[in-house]
Amino acid sequence: MTDNINTDVFSKLLRLKELRVAHRDLDTTIASLARDASVDQLRIQRLKKEKLRLKDTITRLESAMIPDLNA
Repeated sequence: MTDNINTDVFSKLLRLKELRVAHRDLDTTIASLARDASVDQLRIQRLKKEKLRLKDTITRLESAMIPDLNA
């Protein structure tokens, strides 16, 4: 049973890392596109929404990993 728990934690940590990398990549892409005046603003807006969705997912996953302590 301990192996299942460790595997689950490792999977969640790996998923968090992947989400953070995707979030950072979107941030870089948005900044790059924002410097170009000819870029479609709708595209930038959609990328920003995707970035926010990723941030929400990261926050939920991090929150779920905090142990629930009974005081």
